[in-house]
Parts: sequence; C-alpha cells; structure tokens
Amino acid sequence: MTSPKDIPAPAMKLTVERSGRAKDWLLLIVCLLSTCVGGAALFTLLAYVVVDAAGWLDWQFLSSTTSRFPEKAGIFPAMVGSIYMAGLMIPPAMVMGIGAAVYLTEYAKPSRLTRFIDINIANLAGVPSVVWGLLGLGLFIQLFDMTYGTLLVGALTMALLILPVITITSREAIRAVPDSLRQAAYGIGATKWQTISRIVLPRALPGILTGTVLSLARALGETAPLIMIGVPTAVFATPDSPGDKFTSMTMQLFSWSDYPQPEFQRGVLAAGVVTLLVVLLSLNALAIYLRHRFQGKHQ
Repeated sequence: MTSPKDIPAPAMKLTVERSGRAKDWLLLIVCLLSTCVGGAALFTLLAYVVVDAAGWLDWQFLSSTTSRFPEKAGIFPAMVGSIYMAGLMIPPAMVMGIGAAVYLTEYAKPSRLTRFIDINIANLAGVPSVVWGLLGLGLFIQLFDMTYGTLLVGALTMALLILPVITITSREAIRAVPDSLRQAAYGIGATKWQTISRIVLPRALPGILTGTVLSLARALGETAPLIMIGVPTAVFATPDSPGDKFTSMTMQLFSWSDYPQPEFQRGVLAAGVVTLLVVLLSLNALAIYLRHRFQGKHQ
C-alpha cells in the first residue's frame, strides 16, 4: 500500500491543485445557481406586479385620494404622508445615531460597559418592527400623552426603529477612517473635536449616508409599527402639521388588500406596490450616488 510519503512531491502538488480547482468550480456553480434562482423569482414577482398595474398606474392614481371605487382610487395622501414622515424621522435619528457612534468610537474607553452597549445595539437592530411599534405606543402615546396616529408620533417611532442601524453603520464608517489621519491632526495641534469634525466625520460621511438612506428605505416599507400606534389605513387629505393624522403608502396598501373587489385586489393594489417599489429603489440609487460622490471628494 502506498503511503503519502511515497508519493512524489510534484504529483502531490498536482493532486492538491486539482482538488482545489474542483472545489472552486463546485462553489461557483452553487453560487451561480443560487443567484439565478433568486433572480428568476424576483423577476417573476416584478413582472406579475407590473402586468397587474398596467392601465391603473397613471397620473390620476398618483394625484388622487383613496376611494371605495377602484377607478377613482389614488395614493397621493399616503405618498405625501410617507415623505413627511421620512423628513421628520431622519433629523433625530441621525443626530442620536451619529452622536452615539462618535462617543462610543472616539471617546469611550474599551470596557465591559462599552462591550455590553455594543452587543445590545446589535441586538436592537434585529428586533422585529412590531416591538418598536409597541415601544412607541407605550412611550409617546401612553407616557407622554400624545395623540394616536399623528405624523409626529409616527416619525418618532420610526426614528427609534432606524436608530440602531444608523448607529452601527456610523460606527463602522468612523472605524474605517485610518488612524494615521487622526495622529497627523494631533501632530499639528488640532484638538480632539477638531480632528473628529474636520477629519474623521467628512471621510466617514459616505458610509454614514449610505446606512441612513438604506435604513430610511426600510422604515418606509414597514407597516406593523404604524398599526401599533393607531395610524389610520386611509385619509383623504395631506397633513398640514406634525400633529395631524396621516397615513403611509404601506398602510394604504394594507387597506386595499382587504377590499373585496377584484379591481382592488389586482389593479389598484399592484399600482400601489409599483409606486412603493419605485420610491424604495430611488432611495437605494440615492445611497449609491451619495457614496460614490463623497468617496471621490475625499480620496
């Protein structure tokens, strides 16, 4: 019987290379099949929705309020409500998220407390969205006695939802800034805050903005938190102030899914889904654009 020691070194090397190539090809085939299956499923779903939306997605649909008649139904108040909610949720979420990331990365010393905080922030990023809705219900409505279903309550609840994600992405972006840049700033007499505000944050901005925009897209696609805080499924006017009632595109779609008419189940609902997909894909494209623009500026 031939032992491995009796096999010549060139033959052993050739055997190892062939085995490695076979494994590489096998991994390539598995990854390619997985990509094809996922892409085919996504394409089929998109094609099905787009075909159903044909003839319903027009200017009348985008500029009208909802109605119990499918040919008169529109998504305008829900679309404006989602945009207003996004505009109100981003400032507090960015201020708290980036502030927490800067403190934990640049100021806090490594300790059991900081590791405990890191673990909990990561866990909070994976908490189901309905839990954040219950938190918004208990905190803003029951504790602070705010009104059910208002634009301000919805924005604050969604700000809590995206806060852990913004904190994590901001920390990773700040950590990616080379430490040599910090040391160079300290070497010419800059203070810690000057180094952070003028050196670290501008170079971390692409990653911060990317995480913020993607978390915003996630928030706009959520329904469960809005149900928990009493957001109505349909309104007939756009909100004029943060204290007004509002609805979102996801809540409007949820409402249309319960209508018995087949025109709502297929045409109107599909047109709303396509509108929401366009908004979400536009936000993803904006994240890519901002990342490339600011990366090129600071290279």
